[in-house]
Amino acid sequence: MIQLKTIEELRLMKQSARLVSQTLGMLAKEIKPGVTTIYLDKLAYDFIKDHGAEPAFLGYGGFPASLCISPNDQVVHGIPNAEPIKEGTILSVDCGVFWNGFVGDHAYTFEVGEVSDEVKKLLRVTKESLYKGIEQCVRGKRVGDISNAIQKHCEKEGYGVVRELVGHGVGRQMHEDPQVPNYGKPGSGKVLKDGICLAIEPMINLGTEKVKFHNDGWTVTTLDNQPSAHFEHDVCVYNGKPVLLSTYDYIYEALGIRSDEEKAFQVDF
Repeated sequence: MIQLKTIEELRLMKQSARLVSQTLGMLAKEIKPGVTTIYLDKLAYDFIKDHGAEPAFLGYGGFPASLCISPNDQVVHGIPNAEPIKEGTILSVDCGVFWNGFVGDHAYTFEVGEVSDEVKKLLRVTKESLYKGIEQCVRGKRVGDISNAIQKHCEKEGYGVVRELVGHGVGRQMHEDPQVPNYGKPGSGKVLKDGICLAIEPMINLGTEKVKFHNDGWTVTTLDNQPSAHFEHDVCVYNGKPVLLSTYDYIYEALGIRSDEEKAFQVDF
């Protein structure tokens, strides 16, 4: 059952989502060759707790950390460890907080040092597909319109769109209805209404769309060991249109990136 949010609830959700965005922005300054992912996880834990919130991932279904950190061929749900990050790595960092009664859930794939042009393109197209999906978050459209927009944008470049893992509704719980696949038919699925809140998260592979689930119960890698990219925003439908609850602005400020990609989806309420 889809839980539509009131304007008061949307304001609280935006605060939770923005705390995740601030956490990722703080981490952006620390991600560099030689740093360990367990160190990044500790930074995130302390930052979230210092702001009076709880790490939403820690203990969720038994997950042992505050961040999912997934390098290179890891698609999602990577467990932080003590291995130093190498130059040329790409690093998907997925973070969640529980604050003010609501969950924020937000991810970005970082470049560590210099990465190949082929991988840079994968990251660019994956992030573009996220916004293609967000554009479809319009009252009266359907979940399948989001899914199809993401799929079309990525498959035209020859990339693999992961089937086994999906986006989802978000609110008082981490995972709410509806599921939001990154592939599908336009005009299919649940109707989008004002107050719906979604975590849209393309997971796109350089090669095959097929993935492998590992014995630790969490880690998912590409079957062909080629790189995978993952970007995620929290978005709602408000007054019939898509509005971002999360933002990459803190990351971009930390990395010196100028972008107006979010401008059309930013509304104060």
